[in-house]
Amino acid sequence: MTTLNRRLFLAASLLLGTALGGAAHAADSQVTIGFQTGVDPAKAAQAAGDYEKATGWKIAWRKFDSGADVIAAIASGDVQIGYVGSSPLTAAASRKLPIETIFIAALLGESEELVVRDTIREPKDLVGKKIGVPFVSTSHYSLLAALKHWNIAPKSVEILNLRPPELAAAFERGDIDGGYVWDPALGKLKEKGRVLVSSADLAKWGAPTFDAWIAAKDFAKAHPDVVTSFVKVTADSYKAYRDHPEAWNTGSDQAKAIAKLTGSKAEDVPGLLKANVWPLLPEQSSPELLGGGSVKAIAETAAFLAEQKKIPAALPDYSAYVNKAFVVQALTKLSSQ
Repeated sequence: MTTLNRRLFLAASLLLGTALGGAAHAADSQVTIGFQTGVDPAKAAQAAGDYEKATGWKIAWRKFDSGADVIAAIASGDVQIGYVGSSPLTAAASRKLPIETIFIAALLGESEELVVRDTIREPKDLVGKKIGVPFVSTSHYSLLAALKHWNIAPKSVEILNLRPPELAAAFERGDIDGGYVWDPALGKLKEKGRVLVSSADLAKWGAPTFDAWIAAKDFAKAHPDVVTSFVKVTADSYKAYRDHPEAWNTGSDQAKAIAKLTGSKAEDVPGLLKANVWPLLPEQSSPELLGGGSVKAIAETAAFLAEQKKIPAALPDYSAYVNKAFVVQALTKLSSQ
């Protein structure tokens, strides 16, 4: 059994043995939220305690290195809301885990890239090389999509399953020839390597990726006000950044707070924020995103993953795994203020 299948089997097994969201029901005044180390405007709100103020709940923030780990934690009932990429979201939905997308966290661009050693000058040089990537991540999906675009058989490249910290260390030691990953590991790779392709390039080639906030369905159904407040705080932070990106400069409190939470350098934060698109509330509910576009993107990702034999099969419909109701409710709150 591959590492990918073992992880997904574990998630499914945990789901069968545990009532999803049970931990939350045991203590309705506390929610556990799983986040990752990517740079985004909402990290400033997280550091400032804005989510706790808006929900009135205690929040246990848990940091994860990959979306697959977040999915497993949600399946076990340990986490109720989590940050994942479109690929692990698709893999989980394809196995019918009771989750739903509540907010599109980012439309990915240059925040995820394939960095290689200088000896790899063009795509064909990847053949026979060792490339690290966190399996079931958006970076994994993008790497496979890039190889397909270049007509390079994945089996001709030694693709290794490495979490971001492990990947950065392996590249530093010279154990691998490159890696497809996000910050802060990405920044460490770029210190000694060169970018061969980015997720912005993949989007132009027809393989776009995104990050999303998802919630356990039982939890979202039982506590819609909490989820709506979570969505609104996130969207407010995005608007604050998009209205005045110049205020989020290297010396700003926001950049320092984000750097502390993610492990990135404060001087890198402004550039990393510019690398992605941060959708606002009206955009979230549009036909391009939660209004239908994200369902289509998940379906297309599932078809690709099934073709690559990373999931058993794609579902005929993924609309049950996207819920724009909380964005709509947050918009209503915003208009009434």
